[in-house]
Amino acid sequence: MTAVLEVRDLQKTFGAVVAAKDINVTVNEHEIIGIIGANGAGKTTFVNMVTGYLKPTSGHIEFAGRNIIGLPPRAITTLGISRSFQVPQVFMSESVFDNLMMAYAITEEKGMGLLSPMYNDERAGRVDAHLDRYQIVEYRNATASTLPQGVRKLLDIAMAAVSKPTILMLDEPTSGISVEEKFGLMDVIMEALRQDNTTVLFIEHDMEIVERYVSRVLAFYQGQVICDAPTAEALVDPGVREFVIGEEYHRTRTENGNGNGNNRDDDQGSTDNA
Repeated sequence: MTAVLEVRDLQKTFGAVVAAKDINVTVNEHEIIGIIGANGAGKTTFVNMVTGYLKPTSGHIEFAGRNIIGLPPRAITTLGISRSFQVPQVFMSESVFDNLMMAYAITEEKGMGLLSPMYNDERAGRVDAHLDRYQIVEYRNATASTLPQGVRKLLDIAMAAVSKPTILMLDEPTSGISVEEKFGLMDVIMEALRQDNTTVLFIEHDMEIVERYVSRVLAFYQGQVICDAPTAEALVDPGVREFVIGEEYHRTRTENGNGNGNNRDDDQGSTDNA
């Protein structure tokens, strides 16, 4: 496997408060990794440091062999690491089509080119294909502020994926989504990203989502990674059971016959704050 992201001895402090400590993580291409932990465990702090929204106090972050510490978020996105947010970052007064058109224009134009008209027929075709890939074609002309929460999440993630990043980091993609909708939404997201061979890391509190979609888990507690293991192993790890998912979830999982962990292939067919 080829490593695309190397994080070594990463630390972040705010005065006397330690938000991240001794984080060492290697991410390989095409992996799907779930980031879990209670609120305040350090999950979003980690994502913010990797994506340039927060500068580490010390440590190293290398993407494709290049040191990216100190680079602004825009530069890191250009290199190939994109992200979505827990609260969708979309242009609420614009249509779904225009949101994606702007995302494509920002991705494809540089310098004075950003002053050129963003609309052209070729780009519009790419936007419509992207709408189809994320199954939101029926909302093409709808204003973003009128969208159901699940569709708004899809739009936000679709916008983050426009540049076909090497790594896409998602912050709670199923937050605010109903139980009935969450698997359908994740099926759409993961299939679209699979087509682009995207490496995916996502923060998630819903262990059913983690168990179904990820092959590896990073579990955070008090700013540290307390478990980095395949999903089936991570969900029975004593520290994860005590500090993240709780014994009640573990008992329910065992009683329901899910003790073998990740059942993504069987179920899918082919397919926080700091």
